[in-house]
Parts: sequence; C-alpha cells; structure tokens
Amino acid sequence: MNPTLNDALSAVDTVWVVVAAVFVLLMQAGFLLLEIGFSRQKNVGTVVPKVLANLSIAALCYWAVGFALAFGGAGWFAGTHGTFLGTTNSDLFPAMAFSDATVPAKFFFQFVFCAVSLAIVWGTTLERIKFGAYLIYAVVFSALIYPIISHWIFGGGWLQSSFGMQDFAGSTVVHLIGATGAFAALLLLGPREGKYGRDGKPNIIPGHSMPLVGLSVLILWLGWFGFNPGSTLGTSGGRFAEVVVVTNLAAAAGVVGAMATIYLITRTFDIGMTGNGAIAALVAITAPSGFVEFWAAPIIGVVAGVIVVVAVIAIDRRLDDPVGALSSHGLAGLWGTLSCGLFTSPRLAAANGVGDAGLLYSGSIHQLAVQALGVAAAFSSVFVVSYAVFFVIKATYGLRVRPEEERYGLDIVEHGMWGYPEQFMPVPGFEYHQPALPSQWPRPRPVPVGVAARQEGGS
Repeated sequence: MNPTLNDALSAVDTVWVVVAAVFVLLMQAGFLLLEIGFSRQKNVGTVVPKVLANLSIAALCYWAVGFALAFGGAGWFAGTHGTFLGTTNSDLFPAMAFSDATVPAKFFFQFVFCAVSLAIVWGTTLERIKFGAYLIYAVVFSALIYPIISHWIFGGGWLQSSFGMQDFAGSTVVHLIGATGAFAALLLLGPREGKYGRDGKPNIIPGHSMPLVGLSVLILWLGWFGFNPGSTLGTSGGRFAEVVVVTNLAAAAGVVGAMATIYLITRTFDIGMTGNGAIAALVAITAPSGFVEFWAAPIIGVVAGVIVVVAVIAIDRRLDDPVGALSSHGLAGLWGTLSCGLFTSPRLAAANGVGDAGLLYSGSIHQLAVQALGVAAAFSSVFVVSYAVFFVIKATYGLRVRPEEERYGLDIVEHGMWGYPEQFMPVPGFEYHQPALPSQWPRPRPVPVGVAARQEGGS
C-alpha cells in the first residue's frame, strides 16, 4: 500500500516529537551535573544512582498508570484510559488529538516531562537525605501526584477546560510542582550540619565544582529547545521555530538580569547566580513560550533573573536550599505562569484554543486571575500530599541520615564508595601520608635582624 500524505505528516510529527523528547531526556544529565557541582566532594557519587533510579522508576510508573491518569479520556479530575499504554487509539487521548504524532511518541514526550519534574524535587535535599526516601517518593510522585496535576492543566482537566488556564510547556505543571515537593521535603528534613551558626546566620557551604555547574546550565539550556518547542507536538506552520526564539531570548535576558542584580548587591559577578539566572528565565518562559510574542520574552526573562537572585539570598537566611531550586523553579515558575495573564497575545490564545489575551492586550485581569487560581490549586494540592508522604517516610523508614553519617558523607555511607576516591583513600602501591594539621606544621626559625636585612638588600 502506498503511503498517503497523512501518513507522511504523521511520520514527520512523530520524528519531531521523539527528537524533542530526547532533548528533554538529556536534561537529566544537566540536573546530575548541577547537583554534583553544588555538592561537596564527599557527596557527589550519590547523585549518580539517584538520577538513574528516579528516571527508571518514573519510566515504569508513568507507563503503568501515569500517562493514563494524565491524558486518558477527558474527566475533570483525572484520566480514565490507557494504563500500561494498552492502546494506540488517539481518540482516547483527546487533549493531544491536535497532533498527528503517534501515541507512543506522545507518551515518551510526556514521560520525560514527568522525569524532569521529579528531578527538581531533590535539589533542596542534597547531602543529608536517605537514599531510600528518593525511591519511595518517586513512586508516589510519578504514578499519582504529577499525572493528576498535569491532567488538570495539560490533559483537559478542570483548570484547562473550565477556566482556560494557560501553561504551554509546564512552568507550573513541571517546575512549580517539582519545587513544591522539594519545599515539603525540606521543611521536614532541616538544614545541613553547620549551615546556620548559633546566632542563626547562614554560613556559606560552597559546592566543589563551578565548571560542572556551568556545564550543567548549558546542557539544560540545550534541553529546553526540546522542552518548549516540542510542546507544539508537531511541525505544522513552523510554530516550534517561534517557540525556539522566544525561549532563547528569555534565557539570555535572565543571565543579564541575574548578573546585574548580584553585582549591584555584592559588586561581584557570582558564578552560581549567573547560572541560576539562565535556569530561572528558562523556567519562567516555559508557560508563556507558546502564548507570547518575541518582544515579551526578554521582559519575562530579565524579571526572572532579578527574582532568582533576590529570592536565593532571602530564602538562604531561613532554609538550606543548596541549588536554589525553590527560587529558580518555584518562584520563577510562579512568575512565568502569572506572566501569561499579562503578555498572552490574542492571536496565540486563539491559535492554542486555551484562555484569553493578557492584561496588556485586553485591559482585563481575567486571565491573570485564572493563572493565579491555577497556581494556588497546584501548589496547595501538591504540598499537602507531598508533606504527608514525606511525614510518613520520616516516621517509618526515616528521612535523614544520622549526624555522624552526614559528616562522613553520603557516598561512603549509602553506597560504600566515594565519588572521588583518590581524595579520601590511598592508591594501592603508593606510600600514603596523612596530611598534617595546621597545628602540626613546623614553626619557622627566627632569622637574625642583620641576616634579614642582607637578604632584603640582595647581598
């Protein structure tokens, strides 16, 4: 049988969706390097199995029930069809019926979104959480929490169908949800040892590798070109190319905004803040990327860059968030979602068939109010459920390693080996000397004044 034009269109859209999904999957490497860079050397190895385990659990749980709850059918609360991906009938996934891509391609794209949101949860918990807590929460998050909230906003649920909430690629669905889970975990976990002095003031605990942080930001930036443009789920009309440009403009403005803000505060161009400026802007533009014109993107990005710097400094006074996830994914996600209510253009609201134009076009706060409702509903629901899950984990399995284990480092305590073994143990076959403490250093012998004078004079 000769292929038809519709077959060719479906093939093109399927290829694009899968390629975009692979870009998003690459973001797992970005999160891995980001957390490693912001950790001390004794805690870097544990990030590797954590990322791999969470990705794998999310893949299995989202295949089993998550995709069905998120997109199967058109129920107001959750989906009803498609468990274990038991059907490839596009009619059973009406929220994505506009795309000609095949159902497996759409499933894979939505799965990597779920995996990204889950990865965000753990940024606040570095260097003190039990490894098993990752695995327990990952099951609940990828099977229930993320799918149900994403159905409300992505899958034709009540926030999308009844109110017209706009979130093109997930400032709320992916980033705010992940940051909310992180917030719940952090409240029960507490700060790292030594983070706060007796006077309550925060101490700086620097990460061990800013080059890895920089590499992670570039990987995440690249991955976002699958994240936002891929949410078109197709190539028709070249819309994905517009979304690429919008995304890049916002990210660039976020870097500039963060660098300018931190310089005004500290008179330095802080490395971590610069990277978080890019991430915060990318998070912020995720919701409006398919709803705003080019001119609005730099505004959204630069505001996100300012927000993340101010928020990281403010939050650090009370909460120990090593990577700044609450700021770069939480508050930036909040800003990005609300920005739709300001900047959504009438033509793109009509093209997407979701919601109305923003305040700057319509003069009405209606869409802004809808966005605020959506943020409040998502945050409160995820926080309550996540806090309950982490509370149960803490009361039964345990959430935090013992103080002495935290001092040893999670690499050796949880996995029996260091991420950087040559920094902590001798290399077989070579003589090893324990470095002397400062108190054991030899004291310099006093030099007679005459000798010192001759040495200074060069004679």
